[in-house]
Amino acid sequence: MKKGVLLNAELSAVIARLGHTDQLTLCDAGLPIPAVTQRIDLALSQGVPTFLQVLGVVTQEMQVESAILAEEIVEQNPALHQALLAQLTELGQLQGNTISLRYISHEAFKAQTGHSRAVIRSGECSPYANLILCAGVTF
Repeated sequence: MKKGVLLNAELSAVIARLGHTDQLTLCDAGLPIPAVTQRIDLALSQGVPTFLQVLGVVTQEMQVESAILAEEIVEQNPALHQALLAQLTELGQLQGNTISLRYISHEAFKAQTGHSRAVIRSGECSPYANLILCAGVTF
């Protein structure tokens, strides 16, 4: 049995295959996922697992250089936005880098998910709980 935190085999394999600047999308239960993009559905029920829980586990395995968010999260989901910023700041400190953030419209965000290696669907049911992580390197 795997010793690491991340037990989901499909998600673990996607992260292991990421190269520098490859993208991985984490999303809420409602984000449309392009048919051509690998879907890893972790949603069990409304709110399970939460978006932040999925982010916490994924980022224990993935080196993150930058992230993309929908600009609507700032006004439509300020509590989650602040928690997300705090988690990304802490991650940057643990990794020894600053994770740059870019905000784009929700429509542009949905289009950008087509460039992700995979989309990981959480059980989150709050607005604009979506994030694209861009892989960094550990050296």
